[in-house]
Amino acid sequence: MTDTARTARTAAPARPETPPQPSSWVTAPYGPAGLLERLGSAAFAGINSRWEWHELPLPLALLNLRTLREDLRRKNLYDTFGAGGERPRRATDHLQPYRSYDGSGCDPYDEDMGRVGTRLDRNAPLEMAYPETDAELMTPSPREISRQLLARRSFVPATTLNLLAAAWIQFQMHGWANHGDNTSVEPFTVPLAQDDDWEAQGGTCPMRINRTQPDPVAHATPDAPPTYENTVTHWWDGSQLYGSDEERCRSLRTGEHGKLTLGEDGRLPADPRPGRDCLDWTGMNSDYWAGLSVLHHLFTKEHNAICDMVRSYHPTWDDERIFQTARLVNSALIAKIHTVEWTPGILDTPALHFAMNTNWYGMLPRWVSKRFGRIGSGEMLSGILGSPTDHHAAPYSMTEEFVSAYRLHPLIPDELAIHDHLGGRLRRTIGFDEMQGRTTRKAVDEFGMSDLLYTFGTSHPGALVLHNHPDALRNLVRLSGEHIDLGTVDILRDRERGIPRYNAYRQMLRKRPVASFEELTGGHPDDTPLIRDLYEGRLDRVDTLVGNLVEPRPEGFGFSDSLFRIFILMASRRLKSDRFFTTDYRPEVYTAEGLEWIDRNSMVSVLLRHHPELAPSLDGVANAFGPWKTV
Repeated sequence: MTDTARTARTAAPARPETPPQPSSWVTAPYGPAGLLERLGSAAFAGINSRWEWHELPLPLALLNLRTLREDLRRKNLYDTFGAGGERPRRATDHLQPYRSYDGSGCDPYDEDMGRVGTRLDRNAPLEMAYPETDAELMTPSPREISRQLLARRSFVPATTLNLLAAAWIQFQMHGWANHGDNTSVEPFTVPLAQDDDWEAQGGTCPMRINRTQPDPVAHATPDAPPTYENTVTHWWDGSQLYGSDEERCRSLRTGEHGKLTLGEDGRLPADPRPGRDCLDWTGMNSDYWAGLSVLHHLFTKEHNAICDMVRSYHPTWDDERIFQTARLVNSALIAKIHTVEWTPGILDTPALHFAMNTNWYGMLPRWVSKRFGRIGSGEMLSGILGSPTDHHAAPYSMTEEFVSAYRLHPLIPDELAIHDHLGGRLRRTIGFDEMQGRTTRKAVDEFGMSDLLYTFGTSHPGALVLHNHPDALRNLVRLSGEHIDLGTVDILRDRERGIPRYNAYRQMLRKRPVASFEELTGGHPDDTPLIRDLYEGRLDRVDTLVGNLVEPRPEGFGFSDSLFRIFILMASRRLKSDRFFTTDYRPEVYTAEGLEWIDRNSMVSVLLRHHPELAPSLDGVANAFGPWKTV
């Protein structure tokens, strides 16, 4: 893509008759902390030197989290795309009342903010974002880290979750960030130990790993750290379903009544591109497997159901207006499910249940908002929805640290026992390779959506701990034919992209660095000598992924508190920076019926609408990402 094409304005679709107009823009620079904020920050910094937030009584824990989030908003958002003058900020003369196809036009003062092809920014200060030399990138060997610390010894389940939770986070990540295809120019060379069996598994010796595709836009500042572009839109806009450009989106649509294409059998079409007919034709189908397929089908059906609802209230609207309205509603429903269901499911503590519901609904009882509307412009009383837009300390984008935080591959099992949804009969046990890549549609054809959903709902994912990376992903042949150990790749990608190593990462997020390997490993003392030996006694070299998998974590947390700090910053930012969740979250844009649809639906209701046959398994299930009833 040329630089001109990257910054050229996308032609707007034909505007429907009397469209809703976007609200007047309300935003303000995120200025320095006031006296109360500074006092609160200093007070909790002192408290946290002795007690972590999750060790405090609930009211103090919530205040601690709020103060921490404000500190992160001020001190952990760094712009890489414009500080050196590479991309001028261009205002737009007209805000469309719907999401654009490529993510542009969401901000009136920066038309390209969040657009596909713009850079992933940083949560780490830029001086910490420089990668090491190639020799240092191999120290210690990422392959040895994979073999000795990541490789699954035996499956450790996450018993409070079901496998839909694992599929869900990949479904979300495909709509948030992607580095695109890696470059085969000058691949990394990873030396192998004498006893390594990689060659016997079909790999090369030495191991070759392609580098991340470099940023195609040159830096105006010659000493800037390397940057990479996001090949999908940055917004929470359902681009994994709808695509990140108009051509892809229109190829997915029927052209009638706003709907996406499904066959008479309720299946998505096969990808029409050569050699990819084993995948569904949808907005984003990289690294595809049956778990993604069931979710893409589910929310494609949900989009079409929303189209029917919108058309029933607005029978004169054309295809484009129905589509755009349904996309807004479907994307917001996905965001709500993630915020108030998936997140409290994997971070199962009273503080997080309260905090995530407050993010969405606010602290006031829901009947207050229904009767009186928003109370004030802040986030606390009535939530982020409908509040003023704010980008905080930097223009909105996804970040490299955010991408790194979601390396959650231990969630994937190596095999799955498929059960019949009617009587629970075991149909067959299959390996992960039998339901991913080239076998994805074959697996869906064989077992059907109902049995797959039931199986996912009643099966556990893996726990996010050391020694639990699936063998299937550590010996993976991608659709391109590339043979990789994803554990090795996980470690190398963080190093390549300048993610600070673990102790520096903690300090960056205002956590005290660990002082010893014994403190690092906490409740896993058996790993202490192994980690110390692999890192040659150097705590400063421990990789962030390793630290996050082994550090002691709050009760009920599915992942580490260090990783969680990136989450609490970016989880609210995805909502707060997006005018379609803030100033334009209103009936004139979504329709009153659309807002009601978002408010009254959940993951359980979506499942039951399109798969009522699953009702016995979902009876009494409050959170669809927790274990379902077996039949």
